[in-house]
Amino acid sequence: MSSNNSLKDELSKRTALFGLRLWVLIGIGVGAFILLILCVLPVWVTFRRKSRRSLDKIPMSQIPNVSKDIKIDKVGVPNCHDLAESVYIPVHDKASDNNSEKFLVHLGMSKSSDADNISQCSSIFHHERGFSSMSGDEVISGTFKKQSALGMVTASPLIGLPEVSHLGWGHWFTLRDLELATNRFSAENVIGEGGYGVVYRGRLINGSEVAVKRLLNNLGQAEKEFRVEVDAIGHVRHKNLVRLLGYCIEGVHRLLVYEYVNNGNLEQWLHGAMSQHGILTWEARMKVILGTAKALAYLHEAIEPKVVHRDIKSSNILIDSEFNAKVSDFGLAKLLDSGESHITTRVMGTFGYVAPEYANTGMLNEKSDIYSFGVLLLEVVTGRDPVDYSRSANEVNLVEWLKMMVGTRRAEEVVDSSLEVKPSMRLLKRALLVALRCVDPDFEKRPKMSQVVRMLEADEYPFREDRRTRKSRTASMEIESVKDDSGPSDAEKMKDLENKVQETSQQ
Repeated sequence: MSSNNSLKDELSKRTALFGLRLWVLIGIGVGAFILLILCVLPVWVTFRRKSRRSLDKIPMSQIPNVSKDIKIDKVGVPNCHDLAESVYIPVHDKASDNNSEKFLVHLGMSKSSDADNISQCSSIFHHERGFSSMSGDEVISGTFKKQSALGMVTASPLIGLPEVSHLGWGHWFTLRDLELATNRFSAENVIGEGGYGVVYRGRLINGSEVAVKRLLNNLGQAEKEFRVEVDAIGHVRHKNLVRLLGYCIEGVHRLLVYEYVNNGNLEQWLHGAMSQHGILTWEARMKVILGTAKALAYLHEAIEPKVVHRDIKSSNILIDSEFNAKVSDFGLAKLLDSGESHITTRVMGTFGYVAPEYANTGMLNEKSDIYSFGVLLLEVVTGRDPVDYSRSANEVNLVEWLKMMVGTRRAEEVVDSSLEVKPSMRLLKRALLVALRCVDPDFEKRPKMSQVVRMLEADEYPFREDRRTRKSRTASMEIESVKDDSGPSDAEKMKDLENKVQETSQQ
């Protein structure tokens, strides 16, 4: 008790400072300390924010906070070892020669020379994996070669954008960036709509045109498709694949930014709005088909994990001003590791293009894409939809109708009647043979896409007869027999094709 009284007496003593008691001075000191902390704290927070903004100006700092469900790889500049291990397949692309006039359509009206028709398609990622730095037209024979040199570098539409936006993988755009680019997502800028989102045409602040895909957040579907597209094509480059330039992640918003392809899609040229500009010639159609085949061969055979597109159809084949194909829309794509022969998944795709074994069992691999490609090739040859209920019962399904036509020796009647210049019987026979092999009911008998590329390129790059493989019954030997002028007549060749179709129909 005496100790308490002594403490109270000590605190109650007056000090030399203005005669204030000791406990009053202690209280003033504590209050001043708290006040000092409250003054310093905002200054510290402001300093921290400024330091973070300055760090954001470094290109490889970090990407914005994202949901845990979305995985985006951070990719640095590939080192020499990575480049030495990058794989590609050589290709020869004569279709890109300057004599593009033979690929132009027979115009009913001249094409517009408006600035909107200027392609803004050449773009690159600022940071890409070793394998993605190679040029992508590299699929022809299935033989792989090591490549240690960097791929071609083209002008990028991202040049001139604020450096602060270069974060991690690709290019990060803010929602405000894309609102300005698309005039607040104006309906006038809509260039495509689908079950998963709307695609807008936009113009970046540096003047480059882009396509902005705004994913619809239906029960988290935007999150899923965002992850799928980034995983599938975020780090790959190929001249026949639409390039993914960047993305936007803000709150529930998920947007993808692609290169802008300015010449419509294959469906529009065959059946829709672009047909008013003219009819695609046979050469232009085959150029589009060959480009699509090269893109699929690249996805299936040149990268790891392989990519199964799962929705190959004419509306997903964009066409640039030089009639090069650009495969787009990877929202349904699946990735297969090297050890996986197939995966089992829910059946998705477009009716008429879906492979029968996938539709029946849900078992998916690259052979499903090959079937869809075969249907696409038949659509290009005939100018018909894969399924058309406006036709008679035996003509509704394109594949079955074509087998019937060839089986009854009327193959020459399947060519699109709108073509002013019909293909020769040899070219028609080869296109039908490739298509029928791709839509073989037995998926194990379908060729690889690299073999399809070789068959389609047979005219431009004749195969040398190899004595060691002379007896083998490969696709290249079948095409070689077509090219042999001393061989059977066109009628006999068509008869052979009819026999093949009849065998396929019986299966």
